Amino acid sequence: MSTRQQQMEAFGRFLDVLDELREKCPWDRKQTNESLRPNTIEEVYELCDALINEDDTNICKELGDVLLHVAFYAKIASEKGTFDMKDVCDRLCEKLIFRHPHVFPQNESGRMKAENAEQVSENWEQLKLREKGGNKRVLSGVPSGLPSIVKAYRIQEKARNVGFEWDDASGAWEKLLEEIDELKAELDRGNHDLAEAELGDLLFATINVARMNGLSPDNALERTNQKFIRRFNYVEEGAIAQGLNLKDMTLEEMDALWDEAKEKGL
Repeated sequence: MSTRQQQMEAFGRFLDVLDELREKCPWDRKQTNESLRPNTIEEVYELCDALINEDDTNICKELGDVLLHVAFYAKIASEKGTFDMKDVCDRLCEKLIFRHPHVFPQNESGRMKAENAEQVSENWEQLKLREKGGNKRVLSGVPSGLPSIVKAYRIQEKARNVGFEWDDASGAWEKLLEEIDELKAELDRGNHDLAEAELGDLLFATINVARMNGLSPDNALERTNQKFIRRFNYVEEGAIAQGLNLKDMTLEEMDALWDEAKEKGL
């Protein structure tokens, strides 16, 4: 049996298991789109944790959990007679073929070419505007519920794909330095509302600099979050080992433990 046949057999088995659970398990039987949604969000974040840690074992596990939710929503829809897993796969294939005319020239957009990844992204946005039932405005495809850092990155990407972009990263860097000065000026004036607006501009400009230099601001911030957690935990454990509470320590004492954590590569 070929690898593809094994994959198809495994996917079929998975759908059979889901069907049986939906019929016989009290918990699975009572689930709805609304009840599953919080769990779906949690599963996606758990997958993101595994990805950021490059933990292949957990990536495999969490992909399975996310796949379960995808199939579960399709199962619920099939019970209502609106669509099923076949429809989900068919629509996905149709979209991928339509948006990759450089790979599938038989579609109606076959004249579009792409020699590199940037051209593929530019074509993608243009095709989304032309697609039946697709986005009517360049930024209309950015989900309102995205986390702010990811949303800013996607907004900038979409604007770039229609030519709204600095000629090079130096322009974005100059804008970042300008926003730092503007934020400081409002903080010095004590204007909280304008300072918050300038802080937003500064964060947006920082994300732009990162994007134009091929860096992921979301991944970068999460790496720093994890680093801070490791080092702070080290400080807290050091305090406990000395029989102290963090609140009873001076900043200098905590800084000394922090520096130890840095020296240990935490």
